[in-house]
Amino acid sequence: MAALVRPMCSRVCAALPSLPLYHPLHSRLAAPLCSRLGVPGSHRRPWSGAAPSSPGPGATTLAGAAAAAAAAVSGPQQQQQQEDEEETRRRRQRARGFALRLAGALALCGGVAGVYVFGANALDEDGKEVPDEFDNDPVVVQQVRRAYQYFKDYRQMIIEPTSQKLLPDPLREPYYQPPYTLVIELTDVLLHPEWSLSTGWRFKKRPGIDYLLQQVGQLFEIVVFTSETGLTAFPLVDSIDPQGYIMYRLFRDATRYLQGQHVKDLSCLNRDMSKVIMVDSKREAFQLQPFNGVALGRWDGSSDDRVLYDLATFLRTIALSGVEDVRTVLENYSMEDNPIEAFKRRQAQLQEEQKRAAEAVQQMQTKTPLSSLTGRLWRR
Repeated sequence: MAALVRPMCSRVCAALPSLPLYHPLHSRLAAPLCSRLGVPGSHRRPWSGAAPSSPGPGATTLAGAAAAAAAAVSGPQQQQQQEDEEETRRRRQRARGFALRLAGALALCGGVAGVYVFGANALDEDGKEVPDEFDNDPVVVQQVRRAYQYFKDYRQMIIEPTSQKLLPDPLREPYYQPPYTLVIELTDVLLHPEWSLSTGWRFKKRPGIDYLLQQVGQLFEIVVFTSETGLTAFPLVDSIDPQGYIMYRLFRDATRYLQGQHVKDLSCLNRDMSKVIMVDSKREAFQLQPFNGVALGRWDGSSDDRVLYDLATFLRTIALSGVEDVRTVLENYSMEDNPIEAFKRRQAQLQEEQKRAAEAVQQMQTKTPLSSLTGRLWRR
């Protein structure tokens, strides 16, 4: 490096004859280089303090020589930095390629293992293979087709309900079969899940559950249909219904999985759809039969809630009115954000109209005897 820089410094010092010893260009640039490298020409006359009016040819030569010296020093460093960056890029590419090859090998091994495990013949109670429709194919084809059928059936089990007939046939005489069927969600309608660090998950019972079950238990066949698993929901149903008003329980495996949501297909209930009412916190839950459902909205756990009391009145009004097709009634509330509040508002309007009609009839009945008496006196 010294051999490379020394000629440059010689050129710098040779360009200083017109500059004094304490000129800024001499003291800041050339003098230190010449003194460190032992280059002659660093002794010049003292500076008088007057700045030259314009740079002479010596100053121009000095600036060019300084730039050349800086380029000579920084060139090898830049080249080394570029080589390091290129080496880093090559290492990253090699690591990425290795990771992809490893992932491919693991996926291949997993696929082969899955075909081997899930593509084997089913076994009976004695441990013997059960014949199937794939026995006549080559061994490898048998394994692949059985594995494909297995995963296809498993996917179908998740998407489709466990049965196309979720409830048994309606009861016949001498047993009593309620005329209507009420299908109700458990979570956020009857119960509210809460979690705390000290107790973990707990379910809060909504005010009015007992009243609702007692009021509609004789008029409706009550079915709890929830998107929770049976392991979670079964003991919860037992806790809220000690009297046994709930006749049937359906869980997540009975739902239909559509577009990332568990949808309750009421057509699989084995009941007359004109007599089925679904109560849920989400409209998406009964999107296949939108005019059979009532969306209450999610209960937030408030202890002052009165929705179930109003719901009992709404359901009893439908049942006692002998509605032939509940869909004609629920269709009128399908566009309401809060169907129960809309029902209460309409019921209040109806009562007001009935009150005014009764008053009008009473006034007419009061006027009729007076007019008849006046007519008699007039005739006399």
